[in-house]
Amino acid sequence: MRIGIIGAGYIGGTLTRRLTALGHEVSVANSRDPETLSELASETGATAVWARDAARGADLVILSIPQKNVPDLEPGIFAARADGAPIIETNNYYPQQRDGLIAAIEDGQPESAWVSEQIGQPVVKVFNGIYWKNLLEKGKPAGTEGRIALPIAGDDAAAKVLVSDIVDQLGFDPVDAGTIADSWRQQPGTPVYGQHGTADETRTALDQATLERTAEWKAA
Repeated sequence: MRIGIIGAGYIGGTLTRRLTALGHEVSVANSRDPETLSELASETGATAVWARDAARGADLVILSIPQKNVPDLEPGIFAARADGAPIIETNNYYPQQRDGLIAAIEDGQPESAWVSEQIGQPVVKVFNGIYWKNLLEKGKPAGTEGRIALPIAGDDAAAKVLVSDIVDQLGFDPVDAGTIADSWRQQPGTPVYGQHGTADETRTALDQATLERTAEWKAA
């Protein structure tokens, strides 16, 4: 599969490493010159590209950048992906720690709904609540006891099937977390965020989520 990754931080870089190891053809970009990703490209066999070219011909695109930077993406950056290719977004809103105030999210809009609105494309939310070292090291074969589960939220059933298959390939149990309107249940401060539980534990945590943003995850 051809996969474009925009963002080469902890999650984007880890997914570059894992997905190339699985045999996928990965193009990876950050906000700078592709030369700044030469070490990652040499290590993994991924192709370092400009951000505007990362989605070109991709069967799957992964957006993994700071929330505050989403509005700065080049218009039409996702237009050249393959027809129907899902866009995964791994982002989290960290108002105190990094992003500052984003009023719509503070007022209750789910973070992924805000991202989708900014880029003008539907998204699938996954990988936002797993510690990057666990994503790198803790994948296990299907059926293994204690396998970590990852919630997946999205509105397109076919996109969620493809994304669920990728999650399974990476060694994690996919758990359907509902629509993008439901995706607040896996945002920072909810029981499932950072839990690294099994599929049953993940479903229970999603059911326990409440809409109230906890103090740590509100703008100061």
